[in-house]
Amino acid sequence: MVRTRRDSFRGRIWKIPEPRDLEPIPGTPYPDFVTKLLRQRGVKDQHAAAVFLFDEPIPEPDPTLLGGFTAALDRIEAAIRRGETMAVYGDFDVDGVTATVILTEVIRDLGGRVIPYIPDRFQEGYGVHDAALDQLDRDGVSLVITADCGLSSREEVAAAGARGQEVVIFDHHAIPTALPAAAAIVHPEHDNAGYPNTALSTGGLAYRFAPALMERCGRSPEPTRWLDLATLSTIADVMPLTGENRGIVREGLRAIARSSRPGLRALREVAGYAGKEIDVEAVSFGLAPRINAAGRLTHAMRAFDLLIETDDERARVLAKELDDRNQERQRLTAEALARARAHLADDAPAAPITIIGDPEIPQGIVGLVAGRLADEYYRPAVVYEEKPDACRGSCRSIPEFNITEALKNCGELFERYGGHRAAAGFTARPEAMPQIRERLTAEAAKKLQGVRLEPRIEVDGQVPLSALRGSQVAWLSRLGPFGANNPAPAFVSNNVLIANARRIGNGDEHLRLTLRDGSTSWAAIGFRLGACPVQAGDRVDLVWSLRSANGAGERRVELEVQDLAPASA
Repeated sequence: MVRTRRDSFRGRIWKIPEPRDLEPIPGTPYPDFVTKLLRQRGVKDQHAAAVFLFDEPIPEPDPTLLGGFTAALDRIEAAIRRGETMAVYGDFDVDGVTATVILTEVIRDLGGRVIPYIPDRFQEGYGVHDAALDQLDRDGVSLVITADCGLSSREEVAAAGARGQEVVIFDHHAIPTALPAAAAIVHPEHDNAGYPNTALSTGGLAYRFAPALMERCGRSPEPTRWLDLATLSTIADVMPLTGENRGIVREGLRAIARSSRPGLRALREVAGYAGKEIDVEAVSFGLAPRINAAGRLTHAMRAFDLLIETDDERARVLAKELDDRNQERQRLTAEALARARAHLADDAPAAPITIIGDPEIPQGIVGLVAGRLADEYYRPAVVYEEKPDACRGSCRSIPEFNITEALKNCGELFERYGGHRAAAGFTARPEAMPQIRERLTAEAAKKLQGVRLEPRIEVDGQVPLSALRGSQVAWLSRLGPFGANNPAPAFVSNNVLIANARRIGNGDEHLRLTLRDGSTSWAAIGFRLGACPVQAGDRVDLVWSLRSANGAGERRVELEVQDLAPASA
């Protein structure tokens, strides 16, 4: 049985399981509370529990089981051998940039001739463009290798073929009804012949491909050389941290911390992580936003240049530039959120999907705004920059609604679209937007009928803070790294005293707390909880998880408070 609580200060619904509903895994030598949490994460037996908790090695997957993998090896190896000029055509987010770096570096190292190309978000927009391919053709490019795009570019790939260009596609977006006529399509789901991970990022695909290409060309493979970049892409693209992805990130966080890549070292420094442990949070909120800031505000090639740079001083200059762009991005996002909220009639929109068009919300941050709105109101959100010539938008969704499938069902109204189940993007003519709005709203109403569109927190259990011991903290930390499909366990603690409270961050957005339960005290941070009406001396119930807090020369554990409510009777 699950108990529901609805009186939180933040308006979240707490879904709290009763202790008797959580069954441990029999036969394991680990504490019951640990195996109960493992069971919630899909771990069902003793061997799987040992692999999960103690990093026991699992067999390396055979990448040739990926559809199109061998055909891509054949074509790119032949291009290197024949001296053809190739282009790696990437997307402008972290996944696209890192995949572009990996593929460019390995081809150059093998003596191939390659031109990296990432489109301009503002002049060209997302995806593969015929004009760009035509220019690359005039530059002598006979083989175009896409990275994190291309799967929906059927007409563009056909036009390239008519010019004599061939295309190899590396992508992981939702598979469209009709595929391009490419020389090879490397995708974790398309023509999969038994590869165990159907949720690789494009950076992950490139990470598996590069050593295989080295071996094909007679060089000793370097299996972990690009592990740092694959980890960035896996975390930034919110891939599920289970199985292979969890292994990549678990080892890759250490690879980022010790990376010899000048660009990553400089990025760690400007983000405040020099000499500190790198965890998923450091990538998600420190490194990835700075890489993305280039493509959001200027040009993603600046991020590519940073990650491929070999000179320390030039890397520091580029990292500082990206840090400046990220600060500008934060300011613009705050302004855009205020504009977006002004479009909403109240704090809980009645429609099953939020759709906002505004000429003053820059297309580089529409996805960030959509993500915040989807999180705040628990319904799919579509935000687009409204311009006279084109509307370019991003969509973010909730688990109950496949946003890319919804776009597909009115695909004839878009100039281009694509994405994943939870995130997508599109370009459309302004005159098509009223019909798009109507069709998406009808689609959401149909698919979400009967679904309670309430922001909620799925709680793992109930634990008094006074009962939390160091041994439990150590066991909980073994469940990481945390992220999509493997969230940090969330617990409810009741009747906790707020010994100290202060607002921090821009606009006092966050809440820094000292919490006390009996003789036990914990430092805590509540992100975006600054508006909660609490102060020192109050007693509250709270939902929390553990997080690492990096300090100068030290690493400690604190609580991350997800929500607060008045102390129950």
